Amino acid sequence: MDPAFGDELVRLLPNLKRFGLSLSRRADVADDLVQITVERAIKGHDGFDGALRLEPWLFRIMRNAWIDMTRRQQVRGVQVDVFQMPEALPNDDSGAIEARLMLRSVGAAMAELPADQREILHLVCIEDMSYAEAAAVLEIPPGTVMSRLSRARLALSRKLGIK
Repeated sequence: MDPAFGDELVRLLPNLKRFGLSLSRRADVADDLVQITVERAIKGHDGFDGALRLEPWLFRIMRNAWIDMTRRQQVRGVQVDVFQMPEALPNDDSGAIEARLMLRSVGAAMAELPADQREILHLVCIEDMSYAEAAAVLEIPPGTVMSRLSRARLALSRKLGIK
């Protein structure tokens, strides 16, 4: 494996974790998705076109892993995590607490969106991908990205009471 490929892969781990959290909404599952993605990327690095950006390719691998994982879970049935505990707010100044509460509100509102809209918002607004890159990750036309993004932004603003 090319050392530059490995370095770039390591640099993108936080982005992969964020996308994994966006897909699964659970930190432990997001960690599993990151691990699966890295394993598949290393095994298939010969098939990667070095002229393209690595990030969209990795996100496509992760999204496919997520689809595989959810299909397997549908067959397995419901599983319960008995160690799940709510996180306490840290003792910050009021501005930081307000920002945290707003972030949680946005996260909760995004969680209520349909999966296709949530994925588009995450890729374009959080990961700062172009419409073409998001289209490649999701394997849909760029026009569909634009319309889903528009609907997602509108739905999110309604849920947050902005419009």
